[in-house]
Amino acid sequence: MPAEVWRFEDFELDPNAYRLRHKDRIVRLERIPFELLCLLVERRGELVTREEILEKVWGKGVFVDSESSINTAIRKIRRALDDNADAPRFLVTIPARGYRFVASIQETDGTMVAPRGVSIPPVDSAPPPGQSRAASIYPAQTLRLPLTDKPSIVVLPFTNLSGDREQEYFSDGLTDELITSLSGIPGLFVIARTSAFTYKGRATKVQDISREMGVRFVLDGSVRRAANRVRVTAQLVDATTGGHLWAERYDRPMNDIFALQDEIVRRIVTTLNLQLGLWELGVPVDNRRTDNLDAYDCYLRGLEYYSSFTKLGYFKARQMFEKAVDLDAKYATAYKELMWTHFIGWFWQWDPDPHGLDRAFELGQQAIALDDSLASAHTRLGVVYLFKRQYERGVSEAERAVVLNQNSAYGYAYLSYILSLSGRPAKAIAPAEKAMRLGPRQREFYLFHEGFAYVLMGRNGYAVDPLKSCAARTPNNLNAHIWLASAYAELGREGEARAEVAEVTRISPDFSLEVFEQMLPVRDRVLQERRLVNLRKAGLK
Repeated sequence: MPAEVWRFEDFELDPNAYRLRHKDRIVRLERIPFELLCLLVERRGELVTREEILEKVWGKGVFVDSESSINTAIRKIRRALDDNADAPRFLVTIPARGYRFVASIQETDGTMVAPRGVSIPPVDSAPPPGQSRAASIYPAQTLRLPLTDKPSIVVLPFTNLSGDREQEYFSDGLTDELITSLSGIPGLFVIARTSAFTYKGRATKVQDISREMGVRFVLDGSVRRAANRVRVTAQLVDATTGGHLWAERYDRPMNDIFALQDEIVRRIVTTLNLQLGLWELGVPVDNRRTDNLDAYDCYLRGLEYYSSFTKLGYFKARQMFEKAVDLDAKYATAYKELMWTHFIGWFWQWDPDPHGLDRAFELGQQAIALDDSLASAHTRLGVVYLFKRQYERGVSEAERAVVLNQNSAYGYAYLSYILSLSGRPAKAIAPAEKAMRLGPRQREFYLFHEGFAYVLMGRNGYAVDPLKSCAARTPNNLNAHIWLASAYAELGREGEARAEVAEVTRISPDFSLEVFEQMLPVRDRVLQERRLVNLRKAGLK
C-alpha cells in the first residue's frame, strides 16, 4: 500500500492528495505525469518498463501513441523536479526499456528508504575522501545498464603487437570484422563498434565494462602480423563474474585470415550455447568477403583514413576503396564504402562533381546487387533515396537494414533520421532510443536524432536538451548546432539562436542557407520554408 507521503530531497509527494510540493510551494503537475511519478517512486530502484507504464497509467486496451505519450510525461516530471536527463538525481532512463527512480525516500515515519537493493550509509558515516555525501549516494546505479534478455557481447579492440603502428589498421580491421560477423547472428545482442572502441588502449575491469555496456560477455585479444603470417589470440570472458570461458591462440598464413575469423565466431557461438545451424552462421559471415588479400588490405586502409572525418581523409579513403574494387570487382563491402565517399563529398560540397549523388546511388545499387544481405549498404542507399526525394523507398531500405542486422546502432540511427525527414518524426523516437541502447557510449550522438525528430514535430522545447547534449559532447557537429539554432529561433530565443549560428560559421565558414536547403530534404515544404525563415532571423546568410 502506498505511503501517505513520500519525501525526497526538498520534495514532498502525497499520492492521496494528488499533490507535489517543493519546500513551501505547490508544484503543478498534470494527472498523467503525476500518476507516473507515483508509480516510479513506489517502485524506486527498479526498472519500470514502458509496457508496465502504459498498462498501469493509461490502462489496458487504451490506444495511445505510447512513445510520444510516455516521453512527454517523463519530460514534464523532470521539469517539475528540475532534473537533468544527462546527470539525473531522480529519474534514470534505461534506453529502449524504461525508467528507474534512484533517489532515497523518506516516508512519513521518518524512515529513509533507499532504492531496493541499495544500502544507505549511517548518517554520521564519512564519505570517501574528496567526495561529498550527495555525490556518493548511487554512482553504480546511474551507470549500470541492465542485461538484455538474450546473450549479449562487446568485442574490445584487439591489441596490435606487431611493433609497428602502421599495422594498427589491421588489428582494428579484424575487430570490425568480428563485430560485423557477430551482429549478423540472430539471438545475439552486440554492442556497436563506436562504443566498443572507446575502450581502446584503456585498462578496464571486465565487470566495469559489463555494468557500463549492459553485456554479459567480453571478447578481446591481440594480433601480431609478420611477413606472410599472422598470430591471433582471443579470449571470451563472462564479464559478470570475470571468469574465463575459453582462450585460444591461432597461427595462420595470411591467406587463412577469413577462415580464422569464422573459427573464432564459431567458438563464441558454441560457448554461448546458441543453437544455430551452419547455414545461419555462414551467410552473414562469408558472403560479403573477398578472397583477394590485397583488396582486403586496401579496404582496411580506407577505413583507417575514414576515421579522420576530414575532407583529405575521405578522398584518401576513396582512393583505397577504388583500388579494392579494381582488385576484386565483386567486393560488395568496398563498393558500399566507395559509395559513401561520393555521398559525403556531394553532401558537404567537398567534391566539384555535381553528379556525386547519382554516382553514390549507382555504387550503392551495385553493392546490393553483389550482396543483398549487406545491411549497412541498405542503410546508406536509404539515405541516398531520401536526398533524391524518394521518401518511401528510403524508409523501405532503412527498415530492411535493421531487419538484416538487429544490432546496428548505426542502422537504427539512420532509420530515425529518414523517418523524421519523410514526414514521420513521431515514429523516429523509438529507433533513436534503440540506437542509444546498442551504442551507449555514443549516446550524445544518437540524442541528435531524438532532438531532430522533436524539431520536425514542432516540439522545439523538447528538442533543446538532447540537441544541447549532442553539441556539448561533439562541438564540431554541424547538424547539432544548426538544428539547435532553428529550435531556439522558433522559441523566440534569438540570442541563443545567433550564438549557435556563430558556431556553425566557425565550423564551416562557407555554410549558407543555400547549402542548408540542400541538406534538408523535408517532405513538408511548408516546414522547410519555416526553418529557413528562422535561420535567416538568427543571422545565417
